[in-house]
Amino acid sequence: MKFEGIYPPVITPHHENGDIDRDGFSTMVEHLVSSRVHGVIVGGTTGEYYAQSKEERIELMGLAREVLRNRLPLIVGVGAIRTEDCIEYGLLAKQNGADAILMPAPFYAVPNQSELTEHALEIDRQVNLPIMLYNYPGRTGTIMTDEFFKRVAQNPNFCGVKESTGDINQLHMLALDYPHISLLCGMDDQALEFFAWGARGWVCAGGNCLPAEHIALYEAVAVENNIEKGRRIMTALMPFMGILEQSGKLIQTVKYACQLAKLPAGPVRRPLGELNDQDKTEIEAVINALKVNMAAIKSDY
Repeated sequence: MKFEGIYPPVITPHHENGDIDRDGFSTMVEHLVSSRVHGVIVGGTTGEYYAQSKEERIELMGLAREVLRNRLPLIVGVGAIRTEDCIEYGLLAKQNGADAILMPAPFYAVPNQSELTEHALEIDRQVNLPIMLYNYPGRTGTIMTDEFFKRVAQNPNFCGVKESTGDINQLHMLALDYPHISLLCGMDDQALEFFAWGARGWVCAGGNCLPAEHIALYEAVAVENNIEKGRRIMTALMPFMGILEQSGKLIQTVKYACQLAKLPAGPVRRPLGELNDQDKTEIEAVINALKVNMAAIKSDY
């Protein structure tokens, strides 16, 4: 399986009491389909999977597949601490018609590279679906290094990696040494650099609220190979990307931006808290400026 294009990890809308807004979730998935993204991820960080029960995670897998009706690939996150739990989520994803799974390192456990490799290989043996690796040590505590990739890259199921370390050397290593693994940007403020180095996709939280703008950057650089146009688009996006990557409030920001776009979102689940008024004012101003700048770029091309 090749991962190419824009893959938003869909948010999980909530009612004010914190319950999942299932109709809102269906609306979000349908919104992504109509926005012409290239795939949908359920059970990603932006979807707050870590704050969901097992039953809720299973239900959202099935609901996403029901709404998608095979119009777009469905990738399901299998993040958990225990290998056995990751396998169970992978098998449930398979039962619910997932096209691939998103596999982060197990959080908190901090395995070494050999242990991490055995963890990944065992999940693959049991689940046998295409795998998009998720390399985000900032959230899991464990980085996937060259030692890890040397072993798993021999297996064709490991066919993509969302690279979220923020380390440009890691990007270079993956682009140069593992060209057969689809490279996807997982660090939003480095999207232009990823595409310039041959990345074919972008797993982007902001794709929930600004899908057209994310698609525009992908098409400019990865499809049209127009670096000048891509630089202009990225310049327009950078203030929003900066908030996402540097504020410590990624999920809250995306959910509020969805609200501004008249999409269902609702509050985040604890332990996260809501944005303050100053945060909201800044986000709204940044998005308004982004829209103006993107309109100017569109008129020039």
